[in-house]
Amino acid sequence: MAGGDSVLDAWTSSTAPQAQQHGCVHYVTDGHWLHGRAEIDDSGLGMQATAHQAYADVFAVLAASPCAQLLRVWNYFAHINADASGTERYRQFNAGRQQAFIDAQRSAFDGSPAACALGTHGGPLRVYFLAGRQAPLAIENPRQVSAYRYPDTYGQRAPTFSRAALAEVGGGRAALFISGTASIVGHQSLHLGDVRRQTEESLANIAAVREAAKARGGVAFPASELFYTVYVRHREDLPTVREVFESAVGAGSHAAREAIYLNADICRAELLVEIEAHGFASARSVV
Repeated sequence: MAGGDSVLDAWTSSTAPQAQQHGCVHYVTDGHWLHGRAEIDDSGLGMQATAHQAYADVFAVLAASPCAQLLRVWNYFAHINADASGTERYRQFNAGRQQAFIDAQRSAFDGSPAACALGTHGGPLRVYFLAGRQAPLAIENPRQVSAYRYPDTYGQRAPTFSRAALAEVGGGRAALFISGTASIVGHQSLHLGDVRRQTEESLANIAAVREAAKARGGVAFPASELFYTVYVRHREDLPTVREVFESAVGAGSHAAREAIYLNADICRAELLVEIEAHGFASARSVV
């Protein structure tokens, strides 16, 4: 958002990965980790069917790989809050995603991967994902109702993700993948119209997830050492969001220096900011 330059989030491997394709999925794997992208234009199928097809292809890839455990998913598609045939596109996406999990006999509830879903200014549905050999430990936020337990006022099918995923990554290290986190307590959006308070509440939720991960896995992830992506709905809110964020993590910290700010629509129309994070720490066995 600051300069208009392209943003590249790079993941590296110690061995040369092999690039492959199945259906709408392009992916690379080194036998220990698998990273891929499913991409489908939803203009013909509709969002529910498109989401179902994208995830069906993802699960077909994972079923044929030793890297069968889904750790983290990033979902991006246009007009996320728009109405389509009487139903919000995000709710249609949730219905298709959940059904694909069920069809593949994957948990759509407890144990689902960390994830986010953001609205873009155009383009197809893109589902980026990271998988490994070992199932992660799903982490929930005690301040929030688990997303997969939301009441049907948010749609007939609940969102399929955990608040975070804690995974061993080898070399005596663990990774924490924190899902897209917004100003929601219980299941309700808070501080409507106030981007400062929404940012503060989002960071409070991330702090609660970090504490839950420490309690369940015995691994500490300091806020100042995580890598963050901050999604801001309105460009003019960026200075306020950045001020609050840097005050929380430390203006000179690794987190502040490495943070990425992106302009995107949030999954609920009333939400103005969403923050995700990941980080690494030394650890004993966490699962």
